[in-house]
Amino acid sequence: MIRTLQSGQQCQVRIASVTGESTLLYSTHRILLEAPNWTLDGRSLILNGDGKLWRLDITSGTLIEIPLGGIPDLNNDHVLAPDGESIFLSANDGHIYRAPLTGGHAQRITPDDGSFHFLHGVSPDGAELAYVGIGGGDFRQPGRLMTIASDGGAPARVNVGEGHCDGPEYSPDGKWLYLNTESFSTEPGHAQLARIRVDGTGFEQLLESKTVDWFPHLSPDGQYASYIRFPSGTQGHPADLPVAVVLVSTGDWKTPLHTWPLFGGQGTLNVNSWSPDSEHFAYVAYPPATQTED
Repeated sequence: MIRTLQSGQQCQVRIASVTGESTLLYSTHRILLEAPNWTLDGRSLILNGDGKLWRLDITSGTLIEIPLGGIPDLNNDHVLAPDGESIFLSANDGHIYRAPLTGGHAQRITPDDGSFHFLHGVSPDGAELAYVGIGGGDFRQPGRLMTIASDGGAPARVNVGEGHCDGPEYSPDGKWLYLNTESFSTEPGHAQLARIRVDGTGFEQLLESKTVDWFPHLSPDGQYASYIRFPSGTQGHPADLPVAVVLVSTGDWKTPLHTWPLFGGQGTLNVNSWSPDSEHFAYVAYPPATQTED
């Protein structure tokens, strides 16, 4: 399903700084944009909206469509390849594709194995993808942490317990997968931040909190991480809630460096949105008609 804005609702693409500032880059009532990636040249953000892929120029604020062929409507799970020239994309048919970042024909990667595949990470060498597999496309079932070669092949499961997991993303050194998981709690939906070595060892909780915490994203230098905090009792990562984007040092996940409250959730911070210099990251807010965010 393609998400749209409610009557009077705004879509705001914002840039946060590790020093605590948050500035508005782009605002629209026309299209619901989601999940920014920052390009390796530092000049643009890549987002999805209306089932399509878009490039947002950092300097001018100009939004242009990236034309793609051979792929169904997109969802908000997309990750840039380390070469900076292509992008991996999840589509609404449940498959993962690769396409040129300038636009063109997309090539499907995942097999017809009866699962839906939701991409979140690519290894630093570009050889492997990490994604969440939903068996049979039955969203009542928990997501499983899976990996697959970036040029296709047989998927492999990484065991992080029986609780639902999401957002698996490689550390900059390629040694760890960072994710959120419900495996540390018996309370439905109580996702917590965790990591596991790529060889399937060393599974550990990074932060124990009363809130529902999703999508940990490490900065390219590995010094910082951003994530999104949902209210206690939230199940899944729904849209249109009072949430917060949180910045921490990877040496101390318990102590936020900065917190940005906003109205959002789904689409706000689904994928890694750090700038190449590790000084900024992007996120999306969706204030309703009755709310204005400066």
